[in-house]
Amino acid sequence: MQLPRLAIVDLETTGADPNRDRITEIAILVTEGERLIEQWSSLVQPGMPIPARIQTLIGITDEMVAQAPEFPALAEQVQRLLADAVFVAHNARFDYNFLRTAFERCGVAWQAPVLCTVKFSRALDPEHPRHGLDALIARGGYEIQSRHRALDDALIVWRFLQDALPRASEERLQKAWDKAFSPASQLPRMPRGNLEGLPDSPGAYVFRSATGQVLEIGRARDLRSQVLGFFTNLRASARQRKLAETVHEVESWPCAGELGAQLQELSLQRSLRGQEASRAYAWALAAPGAESRLQLIELTGSDPVHWGEVFGSFRGEREARTTLQELARQHRLCATRIGLEQGGGPCQAVHLGRCHGVCIGREAEALHDARLLQALTLLRMKAWPVTGVLQVREHHEGSERSQTHIFDHWCWLGSADDEAVLGELLQAPPSRRFDPDIQRLLVRWLAASTSALA
Repeated sequence: MQLPRLAIVDLETTGADPNRDRITEIAILVTEGERLIEQWSSLVQPGMPIPARIQTLIGITDEMVAQAPEFPALAEQVQRLLADAVFVAHNARFDYNFLRTAFERCGVAWQAPVLCTVKFSRALDPEHPRHGLDALIARGGYEIQSRHRALDDALIVWRFLQDALPRASEERLQKAWDKAFSPASQLPRMPRGNLEGLPDSPGAYVFRSATGQVLEIGRARDLRSQVLGFFTNLRASARQRKLAETVHEVESWPCAGELGAQLQELSLQRSLRGQEASRAYAWALAAPGAESRLQLIELTGSDPVHWGEVFGSFRGEREARTTLQELARQHRLCATRIGLEQGGGPCQAVHLGRCHGVCIGREAEALHDARLLQALTLLRMKAWPVTGVLQVREHHEGSERSQTHIFDHWCWLGSADDEAVLGELLQAPPSRRFDPDIQRLLVRWLAASTSALA
């Protein structure tokens, strides 16, 4: 396979958001075929402090860039080196969007076809699980002077491409190239937000418009893959493409597990969209001597410990009554006795032979009420599965993030990211307030989990 003219680029930056962060170093290797025809690199004055963790990681300090040129002074040189070449970088989306944004600040509209060597490596060597630059260095046995410095990293990418050519067939190389290559016209513009820094952990996210309007709230098992994929999927539906074009900023909340992501998404729906907890109603046994054996109570916001025995969790009074009417029909229960008809006296069903007649003394009250309890068994709310509180601990190895979620009688009392907060939460928990959305979420999660109650 004959390689076209390539501009192999590596950038060092103050962070992962091209809209907020700035370039601190840039390196460009220009190649044709198998020849390196030009190499260039420069430190760049970012116009902002370099965070301490970034200084430690890449070794570029504020002092090193203090006298370096700012990007506008380098823009013409960078343009010359990139001209008429395929833009190549390891995780090219990151470097490309940083450069495109830097050019735009200079009033320059720039675009180029792109080859991402991460995608190229995945397609060429799918048997390997990792394809980051460190993985390529280890597999290739490459020596590098200064990892995370732009020129040395760019030279590793060039070495990887050189070594790939003789060890793979023409067909295999072309397939890998096709999967990793994107024409300039198909490269998406990324919104504001630390998208490149997103972990591959579960989490929740919010898409906002340029005016700050919330466009979408969602959750993901793999935050990085799902959010980035939303903006880079070339096969997206028309609706997705239209939404992606209007997203100006992405906010994210990484979590330690999928339960935490679901809870975070629900919290965001409540706080950002004013979504209230669903209403929930249930049938409860009335006190002895009451006119009817059942009464309808609202569960939302109450303490489940004080309910006694309740049946069903209905979204509204109409659903609750309709369900009870169907039970009465199936089991020949008395509508007056169970509170569906008011005023005492015979129920309508007794005249049609659909009630055994407790309302006219034909059936003993004890016998009727025993049949009622048997019918209600199907509606009995799922019992709280543990004694006391339930602690659900989630941990994501990749990000080393841990969270513990505390529940008591289907009520979410809170979540803790560390032992100190967990101790405070267990020592002084908030009051139990039933939320049917939380209850349904937890029931589904417990049914799917194999270890939560182990």
